[in-house]
Amino acid sequence: MRIQIQARNRSRGATIAIAASAAVVALSLLASPVAAQAPPYTAPRTVDDKPDLSGIWQAVGTAHWDIEDHQAQPPALLAMGAIGAVPAGYGIVEGGDIPYQPWAAARKKENFETRMTVDPFNRSVGDPEVKCYLPGVPRATYLPFPFQILQGTDVISIAYEFAGASRFIHMTELPQSPIDTWMGQSVGRWEGDTLVVDVTSQLDQTWFDRAGNFHSDDLHVVERYTPITPYHLNYEATIEDPRVFTRPWKISLPLYRRMDQAAEVLEFRCLEFVEPLLLAPISK
Repeated sequence: MRIQIQARNRSRGATIAIAASAAVVALSLLASPVAAQAPPYTAPRTVDDKPDLSGIWQAVGTAHWDIEDHQAQPPALLAMGAIGAVPAGYGIVEGGDIPYQPWAAARKKENFETRMTVDPFNRSVGDPEVKCYLPGVPRATYLPFPFQILQGTDVISIAYEFAGASRFIHMTELPQSPIDTWMGQSVGRWEGDTLVVDVTSQLDQTWFDRAGNFHSDDLHVVERYTPITPYHLNYEATIEDPRVFTRPWKISLPLYRRMDQAAEVLEFRCLEFVEPLLLAPISK
């Protein structure tokens, strides 16, 4: 009887040892980079075998208030109470701070202090968003409004809800624009599954956010749109402006596909909301 029990115990111990060894092997495989690494996402293709970025997208976060780290703040107009207060948020600037030249850092502070100023005779004073001016690039991307990408082979168009702004990304080379415009000139190319867009010829009157971060008319923006899941794009923009900044710098954030059934880019005709502000100084 004792021999049978000992044999049974030895058999049970061997079984446990084998099971434990198998578990260790399984865990090591899960921990292995090769076993744990999911295959990279491949986006649906267009007729010319490019990633299809078409859809309605929207940024989520507080970058439209301030692209740098910021604390919660009271509204610019105290009568708005909590409705107009600024929520705290982490920035989207890689490395933390925007590398302003000293004079430009002082100008940014002045912009913030006068952000609610509306002067029809001086468009460079006050936040352009307050006056419903077109937002420029990259600000249009992370305003709290959706935008729609419509992708063709030679031209990719983007329609933004804010102020009815739009832009065309030309997938062929263009001569330099003879004039500067609010949304600039966009020329795109593909690098693998990433859409790379060179944006030049923007007016110097757009800002990056409501905190007064600004640029000159030497601004050069290189955008990168990379699909990372069926529902997300990774957005990066490299900012270069030697008149304002000490070096190029970059922002990055995810863009989310709007999945609600009724999602569409609606009208936000904000000009009619600010006409009394713009016309008041003239009518006096």
